[in-house]
Amino acid sequence: MRNTAHKADKRNQKEICLKEICFKAVRKDFAALGIEAVIDLPTPLIKDLLPHLTVCQLDELQPALNQRGISTHSGWVGILQDICGPNHVIGFDTEEEAKVEVMRMLFTVVFYGFTNNFVKRNITNLNTPSFLWAAAKCIKHFLLTTSIHEPLQSLTAEQRPLLNLLEKRIRSVGVSQSIDLSKRKTQTALYVLHRLLDHGVAKELVVHVQCPIMLAWLLHGRGSQYVNPELKNLMQSKKASCITQAASASADGASCSPGLETRASEDQDDEVTPCKRSKLDSVSVEEEEESGKANFTLDLQVLCQTLSPCDGPSAGACPWGQIDCLEIRQCGSDSLRVLNSALPTFFCLRSLTLHSISIFRDLDVLGLARALKQLSESSRSSLTDLSISVLPYTKLMEVLLDACPNVTSLHVEVQTVMWGSRFSPHHPRTAASDMSAELPLEKLTVKVAELQTDLHFVTSVLRRSPHLTSLHVAGMRLPTGSSQSQLLTTLSESNHFLRSLNLEDLKLSDCLPEILNLLRDCKLEVLRFNDCRLLEKWSDKEESLQQLVAALKTVPSLHTLSLAQNRLAKNVCVLAELFSGSSPSSVKRLDISSNFIQPAELLEFAKRLRTHCPPHRLTLDLRKNPGDRDSDTWNTALKGLRPFCVPLVEGWKSTDSMADHISNM
Repeated sequence: MRNTAHKADKRNQKEICLKEICFKAVRKDFAALGIEAVIDLPTPLIKDLLPHLTVCQLDELQPALNQRGISTHSGWVGILQDICGPNHVIGFDTEEEAKVEVMRMLFTVVFYGFTNNFVKRNITNLNTPSFLWAAAKCIKHFLLTTSIHEPLQSLTAEQRPLLNLLEKRIRSVGVSQSIDLSKRKTQTALYVLHRLLDHGVAKELVVHVQCPIMLAWLLHGRGSQYVNPELKNLMQSKKASCITQAASASADGASCSPGLETRASEDQDDEVTPCKRSKLDSVSVEEEEESGKANFTLDLQVLCQTLSPCDGPSAGACPWGQIDCLEIRQCGSDSLRVLNSALPTFFCLRSLTLHSISIFRDLDVLGLARALKQLSESSRSSLTDLSISVLPYTKLMEVLLDACPNVTSLHVEVQTVMWGSRFSPHHPRTAASDMSAELPLEKLTVKVAELQTDLHFVTSVLRRSPHLTSLHVAGMRLPTGSSQSQLLTTLSESNHFLRSLNLEDLKLSDCLPEILNLLRDCKLEVLRFNDCRLLEKWSDKEESLQQLVAALKTVPSLHTLSLAQNRLAKNVCVLAELFSGSSPSSVKRLDISSNFIQPAELLEFAKRLRTHCPPHRLTLDLRKNPGDRDSDTWNTALKGLRPFCVPLVEGWKSTDSMADHISNM
């Protein structure tokens, strides 16, 4: 028997080895074999082959495989794991989601010639026009990086068809570096932005840097009627230089097309091969800049018509795009002044997100509030989403709500200034009757890093927001002796339409009665109590957790539950009762990560869960639990869970004593 088993093992090893050789051959000679040769293979063999294919091969095969009822999900997930590492949790349920994520992660890296380990290993298959074309069909965000000029140049010449495709697909544009409008080579970046923002469908703009004049150019003509004086002077000076150059060159039959090769022979070539366009001559640019003769234009109408190909923007006046969503990642006082001037007439703006370089000053917030107030007073205002970080104290949220009372989504982050005197803002107060007026807020996020927070103010906002469907509160510290119970009571009394509740880094161990009361009559779909020290003051932890589980089972709409970072440890087994009895919980995603659950405890949880099998396949987040303390038992528990769970796990190193300590505090 042993001899027979040994021979069977050797035969299986040879078969696996032969398969690997064949799969590598298919990957190498895919073009010669053709799609049909792969499609005709048996389904099990195709599924084994998928993880061995390149990105472009998977993309090419996907439509035909889908027609056969075969998903490429495993192939895309395999690529993501190769990029991110084997311990990275891949949370994409469909092949299209996984594919888009692969393309998103690789496009910018490959386009600009950056590198990582995955790209190094696969550079032959990725550094191709076919990959960029395939990725461009998937991505929605384009990151413009000006430090590497050649890739952007190529979009005005040999890769112009790619720019045409991006123009039709890109919804969001990011600017990662400052653009010096005084330099001639800037025109390439300006032209690409113009094509995406004005001729294209992009309406979202993300600015990653502090550059006020560039921000003024980006906002100019794209929704706001404001014209920045400094930008206006710069544009007029460049236009004058262009006119002067045109006049001096007219005797030779030349036209004003700064920064471009415009010889007649090239124009004739363009008529024959419209995709081979002239591009900026980097050598001549550098020479002219050094000699002080770098004349060029910032007028996009002139620039675009000069560069316009047969298959690009039509002749005549160029369109002006509109920016619906604006995010400024490093918003200092100078950038804020530019924005504040533009805001009162920025009627198309729907979403505004501002991240300060450091904590905003009081005066900055008051200036922003005045501009928002002017905008909100216009019947043409579209602003509904507002996100500001970091405010110096919570009460400034009141100022922002007074300034734009029509927002339906508000996100604020607050951090106490620990030095200097606090400025007491003197601004016109809203009438007392208005302070109790109903707010249309549907989503509210308040993240706080204060020594103490005025809970009364937060509950006041909640009482004025009866239409609230999503609430996220994090880090709120109360004076000694106070309790978060009033927060939960207010939610029970005033926010009956709440669908998503995320309470994070709050002390809720003395609030079990209020939690149970909230759950008795609610319509929650998502509930997260992350790092809320739930069990900290419970004298009978198991009994109290059973009460919580019983209350959770009475919420039929609940599909996502997170109890991460609550030191559940051995008490995790009680959670299996969620799915017991005649009315099991409808939870489909359960997060019990960072709870110091040891292998033996997970094994017991798996046994109980097998007895009370969930009605739906359960996604179970087990990350950051010490599974390596007994790998065999941990793996046995995972094996027991997999028939009815999708366990999400990542590596844990118990040698990291600080992580152990934090998880077991």
